[in-house]
Amino acid sequence: MSKRICLITGATSGIGKAVAFELAKKNYELILIGRNLKKCENVVREITGRNNNTTVKYYVADISLIKEVKKLCERIKNDYHRIDVLINNAGARFLQHQLTSEGIELTLATNHLGHFVLTNELLPLLKNSDDARIINISSAAHGGGKGLIENISDSSSYDGRLQYSNSKLANVLFTYDLAERLSNQKIGVFAVDPGGVATNFARNNGLKFWIKHLVYYLLKRQLITPKQAAQTIVYLANSVEVKGQTAKYFFDMKEKKSSQLSYDKALQKNLWEMSEELVKGIK
Repeated sequence: MSKRICLITGATSGIGKAVAFELAKKNYELILIGRNLKKCENVVREITGRNNNTTVKYYVADISLIKEVKKLCERIKNDYHRIDVLINNAGARFLQHQLTSEGIELTLATNHLGHFVLTNELLPLLKNSDDARIINISSAAHGGGKGLIENISDSSSYDGRLQYSNSKLANVLFTYDLAERLSNQKIGVFAVDPGGVATNFARNNGLKFWIKHLVYYLLKRQLITPKQAAQTIVYLANSVEVKGQTAKYFFDMKEKKSSQLSYDKALQKNLWEMSEELVKGIK
């Protein structure tokens, strides 16, 4: 029987790397996506060093650049006939306003739009699996989302915390809308809150902000390791218990309700249409 094949974005550190190690133990064939060549090489070396029978391939791409994502997908479709699990994990929080070279606000591009394109482009490979799963890594912060994430071009109207929350809400909105669009396919679509994780996440905003992020979860006694955070994601990727399920939000190995706003059908539709419009002209 052939190995199940899993693609993970943001796979060179934190939760993504921990998930890769856990799935390697379960004899998965891995496709790892990262922005940094050296980090990609190092994580492949680490995984194969511990599991020498594991097949691991990496691709270097910046998920925030739509042009790069489209080229990445063409390469993957040339190299693979099937993908069984797609884990949309790469993400970041930017307190300061930034635009990508393609004119997309960086939080929107990194946390939602790149994965929107990646997922849709790779659907033909997922449809070739008899038990495919798409796992979108969201956050409890999605509950602070106020509505549709926008492509904010004016720095004076940018609120980094709100934009991050709206991006995590977008992950859940996308999950539910995609699940409905794939309802006649053998593809389960899930969103996950991995919890407060001790990683370098948010360190790009400076040491002070990163420490505040860690202390917040420490005081709540909810700070966990990347390996602990990976468990729910690995469960959704691998467990027979969730086979045939879809459109569900998980935290700590259990299904739970996401925010009330995340179930808004009009908002789900608006996000999809906005995403299509934003990427339409980028080739």
